[in-house]
Amino acid sequence: MLALNFAVLWALLSPPSPSGQSISRHDFFVDSEPGIRLFVREVLADAPKQNQPTAILFVHGARVPGLASFDLDGPGGSLAADLAARGFVVYVMDVRGYGASSRPPEMEQPPSAHPPLVRSNEAARDIGAVVDSICARRHVSRVALFGWATGGQWAGYYASLRPEKVSALILLNSLYGGSSQHSMLGHGSSMQDPNHKDRFNQADCGAYRLNSVESLFGLWDRSIPSQNKAAWRDPAIAEAYARAALSSDPQSNSHVPPSFRSPCGALEDSFYLAIGRQLWDASFVTAPILILASERDFWSRPKDRQALAEAATRSPNVRTVVLPNATHFVHLDHPEHGRTRLLDEVSSFLSAP
Repeated sequence: MLALNFAVLWALLSPPSPSGQSISRHDFFVDSEPGIRLFVREVLADAPKQNQPTAILFVHGARVPGLASFDLDGPGGSLAADLAARGFVVYVMDVRGYGASSRPPEMEQPPSAHPPLVRSNEAARDIGAVVDSICARRHVSRVALFGWATGGQWAGYYASLRPEKVSALILLNSLYGGSSQHSMLGHGSSMQDPNHKDRFNQADCGAYRLNSVESLFGLWDRSIPSQNKAAWRDPAIAEAYARAALSSDPQSNSHVPPSFRSPCGALEDSFYLAIGRQLWDASFVTAPILILASERDFWSRPKDRQALAEAATRSPNVRTVVLPNATHFVHLDHPEHGRTRLLDEVSSFLSAP
């Protein structure tokens, strides 16, 4: 039995959701492998609409950990709270090397001293530890998984290994390996080893990388089809996102400019997916699958979702939805720019009989 170490109780401090419901947050830790403790937050309505609400685990992407991605303060900043208000019990985790979870000791050394840390196989083991803890906590046998970008490939990897533990698989803007062409990540990018075109360039990103606030907004800003970014996303949410990302690493202020660390294993795996390699097989997944893609996404490609849908031969229901005119960061944009549609699609998919 995995040990659960409960750390912080937020029930009295949590603000109400936009619907007016009171939302509780409980933070705890789960033991994964020896020396690895994983941070998890539970988000749920104080008056749940169901006796046994569906449990869903959120898995963050390659750089920004769980709370900064899915549970920011302020209206429109917490996908977790908004789904909890709709009757689900939501869990947000940090994979090892991110946020409040244990960091590999190699992250205390210069990034050039080690190869990229935290590949998909390790992330999948961490997801498994958290899924087991949720099952024990909620007295259920399966958990729904929601993965954003790299979190989607991690969630899919786990779902292919332990299909009996997954009630639904939801992927937002995730790669799958459906094409060998990618405008940003694959061949011809800085991620390509200059001496081996099909290998990741470890000189470009070693064990981990440093991420400044400025680096969080370049691609997001360029994908917004408006000069006025405030018309597309709430400046308060953007500020909260940056602040939470920096505060996720206790060493952020030791760098100039302030920067937080993120392991590079996610980028190595993403490079291989971008050049057409497949790291997990959707034919092993037996749960319903919802494939979500933002029309303005710079990460995933139409061929990724096509290949994934075609490969998912054992899933009883595969639904693909393109969110019109939405960006990669749709869950942090204004409601009318895809966020409401995202919430509706996820809610209806998880509520389907």
